[in-house]
Amino acid sequence: MKGAQAWRLGSMGDMQILPGSRHRPPLKRPIWIISLVSLVCLFLVCAYIYPPQGSAACYVFSSRGCKVLTNWLPPSPTRELSDEEIASQVVIRDILSNPPVQSKNPKIAFMFLTPSSLPFEKLWDMFFRGHDGKFSVYVHASKGKPVHVSRYFLNRDIRSDEVVWGKISMVDAEKRLLAHALQDTDNQHFVLLSESCVPLHNFDYIYNYLMHANMSFVDCFLDPGPHGNGRYSEHMLPEVEKKDFRKGAQWFSMRRQHALIVMADSLYYSRFRDYCKPGFDGKNCIADEHYLPTFFNMIDPGGIANWSVTHVDWSERKWHPKSYKAQDVTEDLLNNITSIDLSIHVTSEAKSERLVQPCLWNGIKRPCYLFARKFYPETVDKLMTLLNF
Repeated sequence: MKGAQAWRLGSMGDMQILPGSRHRPPLKRPIWIISLVSLVCLFLVCAYIYPPQGSAACYVFSSRGCKVLTNWLPPSPTRELSDEEIASQVVIRDILSNPPVQSKNPKIAFMFLTPSSLPFEKLWDMFFRGHDGKFSVYVHASKGKPVHVSRYFLNRDIRSDEVVWGKISMVDAEKRLLAHALQDTDNQHFVLLSESCVPLHNFDYIYNYLMHANMSFVDCFLDPGPHGNGRYSEHMLPEVEKKDFRKGAQWFSMRRQHALIVMADSLYYSRFRDYCKPGFDGKNCIADEHYLPTFFNMIDPGGIANWSVTHVDWSERKWHPKSYKAQDVTEDLLNNITSIDLSIHVTSEAKSERLVQPCLWNGIKRPCYLFARKFYPETVDKLMTLLNF
């Protein structure tokens, strides 16, 4: 047959006509599509190996910036840790994994960081009275030898050194207090207080609140603004990355395990000592506001409450918090402070953001604050009358 072939199928002799093969011209390859796909692949590989460093470059990828790109690119390879980092992690992990030393007489260490004498020593004397054996007192006076009026403070001064606001010497003083307090194995909780701090509750309330808490109270939050992550220096790399940098008030209350970790740390401390100080890199980094929040955010974020048990009023949005004079101290003021059960942080961006979280004590919402600052010395008598422990 013309244009077809006859094939015999089976024994029936049936004939089936099948079309013959046809000559087809070669397909035209879409060269421009292949070239475009190749360019896109090359572009993405380069972006992965050499990620964009500035915000302008990020917006080449998306109007929402780098976040969109990093969400679907594969994660960058984990870097190899240095010998110092490995040694630090081993020590920290060992301290956290072992149960703390049990004491038959657990105490709270009250550590006072002050320039000289304590203006509220009479109030603290009233607070401590009748609770001997449940607390220890340590005083770091950086400018002058304190004159004590309470027996609980006699001979409780430790060797002190100069403290300069904003510099690492503030952290050094905190660690010096911790070192002395840790020598007493009965001390199970460590509270840092200033000369302007006062207790808001009686001793038993504060003792039970702290001794039965399953975490440390270290203030810690992410502030993307100029007074938060804007203070970060890339000189801290690779040990401290910007994504881990945090901010918080220095007035901590921490468990013994965490106090031991702070004393054991030299690696992360050295990065803040060298690269977090006023004027470095043209920034105003304050070591005592960033070292401990960043350190705990990196090594045990689930072990801290992210808020401090010491109240301070930053509502005036100035460099220093609001201070209370005698006419400010009323029963309403104290009731208002002791009833607060939300922790609020405000970021330093132009369009500031309020970060609100409940104060959870062992998973239960409770009032946040056990202490408060900053009170003028003239308020001591009025506070003693109103608090009346």
